[in-house]
Amino acid sequence: METSEILVKAGQLILSLSILVVLHEMGHFIPAKLFKTKVEKFYLFFDPWFSLFKFKKGDTEYGVGWLPLGGYVKISGMIDESMDKEQMNKPPQPWEFRSKPAWQRLIIMIGGVTVNLILGFLIYTMILWHWGDDYLPIRNAKYGIYADSLARSIGLRDGDHIIAIDSVKKEKFEDITGDVILNEAKTIQVERDGKEMSIVIPKGFVNKTINKKAPIAVPRMLSVLDTLSREGVGFKAGMRDGDRVLSVNDTAVTYFMDMAKMIRRDTGKAVKIRVLRGADTLTFNPVVPKEGIGASYIADKQLEFVHLSYSFGEAIPAGFKKAMSTLVKYVQQLRLIFVSPEVKASESLGGFMTIGSLFPSVWDWQSFWTLTALLSIILAFMNILPIPALDGGHVLFLIYEIITGRKPSEKFMEYAQIVGMVILFGLLLYANGLDVWRWISSKF
Repeated sequence: METSEILVKAGQLILSLSILVVLHEMGHFIPAKLFKTKVEKFYLFFDPWFSLFKFKKGDTEYGVGWLPLGGYVKISGMIDESMDKEQMNKPPQPWEFRSKPAWQRLIIMIGGVTVNLILGFLIYTMILWHWGDDYLPIRNAKYGIYADSLARSIGLRDGDHIIAIDSVKKEKFEDITGDVILNEAKTIQVERDGKEMSIVIPKGFVNKTINKKAPIAVPRMLSVLDTLSREGVGFKAGMRDGDRVLSVNDTAVTYFMDMAKMIRRDTGKAVKIRVLRGADTLTFNPVVPKEGIGASYIADKQLEFVHLSYSFGEAIPAGFKKAMSTLVKYVQQLRLIFVSPEVKASESLGGFMTIGSLFPSVWDWQSFWTLTALLSIILAFMNILPIPALDGGHVLFLIYEIITGRKPSEKFMEYAQIVGMVILFGLLLYANGLDVWRWISSKF
């Protein structure tokens, strides 16, 4: 990956996380102010020892830290990541968090999660309103699928038409892989040569699919060239977008993947490629490097995609449905890590490098906002987990207090906060360590 692509990905990641962190902390800040609770600090990123930028307005210091691992608001009289024991040893003051009724403290603590859930819903709503939604119906994959070696190992074949997963009919082609993994599907129903048949998914297939980090199947395309790189040997030899490859070394070819495999077999050699351009048949003889002839295909030029447009009113329920669907799928993914023998944490978890890799290598606002909405939903769920040091840990203790009428001691809260921080930093180091290990491993 080129440096420019890395910088674009990093820029999108930092901007996305900055938006999410600031708005999450605003979710705590606003109700704290409404309940007349003193907020001492509001920071984007953490600021151990020093900050990059800060100013004070009223009782609150606003700033940007140098450690980009999140952000925080420091609420007076609250045991948090600052571990300000000196303040907690003083008598409670009316403006402090610990002096407020439990219901007010609960609203302050769930504010960040609430904002992230609402933000995810709003972003999805605006995406659907502005760009709509495009998808390929399974029935419109008219040439069937291209089955790679992993798909063929369970009995799928090129040209198969997938029609159902575990006998449940599916609408969207792009949902196939997700449904197989998240539901740990047992069978795939396909139509082959006009006959319907069921393919049994063996144990271990889900694990192999996750490790492959690619779809189970892609729609099969005709051997029509597209997006030819001007630096590629194909373009330099005279081939152009829209050329239909008829044969490679005098062997007839119909589909793009077959053509690509045939060309790849002759890397370093001159390859005879015959194409159809309009009514003319042309022949080219490029010497093929290891990266191929520098061409790809664009599915939406060959297949009939469905575009759904939404009015603003229609986008609201559709955005809510998409946000809830995203949340459910994420919970399903986490469940698999803990209960499925085929899903290993060391293969599924990742840190900032993994998250950054999700963003495209060119700046694309639709992709940016789609991923920001996803991360907002994930941030909401992770923060509500009942782990001390997370919002969910504070919520758990507050619910206990509301139900029993007894407030956990400040010493207990202090120890719980320390335990939670150790857990969180351990997970953070583990996830980002996996990223570094994968990067190092990829170099050898």
